Amino acid sequence: MTAQPDELWIVRHGETEWSRDGRHTSRTEVSLTASGEQAAARLADRLAGVEFGLVLTSPRQRARRTAELAGFPHAHVEDDLAEWDYGDYEGITTAQIRQRVPAWTVWTDPCPGGETADQVGARLDRVVAKARAHGGRVLVFGHGHASRALACRWLGLPVTEGRLLRLDTATVSVLGYEHETAVVARWNA
Repeated sequence: MTAQPDELWIVRHGETEWSRDGRHTSRTEVSLTASGEQAAARLADRLAGVEFGLVLTSPRQRARRTAELAGFPHAHVEDDLAEWDYGDYEGITTAQIRQRVPAWTVWTDPCPGGETADQVGARLDRVVAKARAHGGRVLVFGHGHASRALACRWLGLPVTEGRLLRLDTATVSVLGYEHETAVVARWNA
């Protein structure tokens, strides 16, 4: 049996123009806004004094920059933390998608040319396994949908249940255990 970490801390990257405007952003490199940079820098105070045995970041610039401003410039790049690949829906809003596919959500419908919920879940299962194998307190810098999916996989839930977990930019969430049960200790704080 592998050691269980005390906690998995999840930080969503700071605001970008696309996140602010509700545009789906996976592979496109979009910089943090000035407000996003300020919010990311404020994370440093919130994370100060907390010891992490492992710090991982998505390969995307917005997550790496958030990690740097939050005081973790040497976070290890983990490709599996990348945002959900939206394929043909990259750069457009849910409202625009729904003009073609009424009632569409990333949680229940396909992203043509992108990833399925099962594919996202498989790579985030690898992140959960890595965190649990490492043990201790683990910090990850990631994205909106993928981080919500990561929380679901931590809890043993299907990725689709991420629909229930709102996650704002530059927030800190903590997953942990109550006895041997995986739980949400803090969310979207």
